[in-house]
Amino acid sequence: MRIRRVIPPTAAPVDLQSLLFGLMGVGSGTRYLKRLENEIKDYFKVKHVFLFSSGKAALAIALRALKSMTPWKDEVIIPAYTCYSVPSAIIRAGLKIALCDLDPSCLDFDYDQLEKTINDKTLCIVPTHLFGIPADMDRVRGICRGRSIFILEDAAQAMGGSYKQKRLGTIGDLGLFSLGRGKNVTCGSGGVLITNSDLTASFIGKESSHLAEPGFPESIVEFLKVAVQNILINPSLYWLPSGLPFLKLGETKFCKDFPIKGFSDMKAGLLRNWRKRLEESNRIRQKNGEHFSRLLGLNFEGKATVPFLRLPVITRNKEERDLTYAVSRENGTGFSKMYPAPVHEIEEIRELFHGKTFPVAGAVAGRVLTVPTHEFLTEKDRERILHVFQEAGRRASGGLPCPESRKKWVCHV
Repeated sequence: MRIRRVIPPTAAPVDLQSLLFGLMGVGSGTRYLKRLENEIKDYFKVKHVFLFSSGKAALAIALRALKSMTPWKDEVIIPAYTCYSVPSAIIRAGLKIALCDLDPSCLDFDYDQLEKTINDKTLCIVPTHLFGIPADMDRVRGICRGRSIFILEDAAQAMGGSYKQKRLGTIGDLGLFSLGRGKNVTCGSGGVLITNSDLTASFIGKESSHLAEPGFPESIVEFLKVAVQNILINPSLYWLPSGLPFLKLGETKFCKDFPIKGFSDMKAGLLRNWRKRLEESNRIRQKNGEHFSRLLGLNFEGKATVPFLRLPVITRNKEERDLTYAVSRENGTGFSKMYPAPVHEIEEIRELFHGKTFPVAGAVAGRVLTVPTHEFLTEKDRERILHVFQEAGRRASGGLPCPESRKKWVCHV
């Protein structure tokens, strides 16, 4: 372990005032919770807001509600490369996972394949705004029109982002956001569901009415975790947790049996200044994303101006990805390999897919790196990040000067 500046892969700091309100919210009832619900309604211009203990808890409840509304349907279509929380929530809800491969140019659905994946058992489609990059919601809506298929927007990584002047999460029948550590804005953990449908809201209410609320001891423990994490995500201190292997930072796990609970007033207190924090975070993420996209020559088909939660870079092969990641580790620049496998290769659920293959999702899992975009980055940090790509290119070419072909990196798979 070496004391040095280490950039966390992602970070969403909580200001001191919000920490104080979080502490005051421990055991205080629901006064902060009601305020937060009303603020979210106002920000997203929606009629109904529901808060849960985590994003995957929120997703599981949403899916159970949709299943209750259309009990003869049981398949949920998701991208074949996505956060493991999504398939785990589908399993937790007692439903079946249907996979669709990706478009190699934008990490969105392969829409030709999506059309073929739909059948009379399709309950809903979950377009995912991966890394903050908006899915093509016009195409999703067009495919679902007249088919009685719900659209559940996974905006867990895209809170505050937009698509054609519409806020992400408000375009489908339901929108999902995550308040987990490292998202656009955080209170440690939490999930949000929004909808304008009175009928859908009534079913979500029925599914969530029995959920336990976090107790006093649990709220205290969660508050202390957030307080400590808020200190240690600073790059001047992040060398400490990143140098402790037993913490398994960044490790992706698949969990079928996770808790589904309500949302505490303590967490609502931690989100006291959430709108200001969210907008400032997204402004900086957009600026950094544009900076790296321009200098690395990334091609995002006109989407380089989004507030990237993390900036994805697709390398030419797995060896190049692993080399670049190793150089980043040496320099403490916070690159991440993200999810280690596509959904159909997750060990715990592999047998569900009967040998089906999704080649683009597999290629993304083996070749993607993400670059930090958060507000802790300094100008020197940005230079260090660019140096990592240059050094990786030099090593890949046998120590010779980096050839021109390796100075441009693309999003295409």
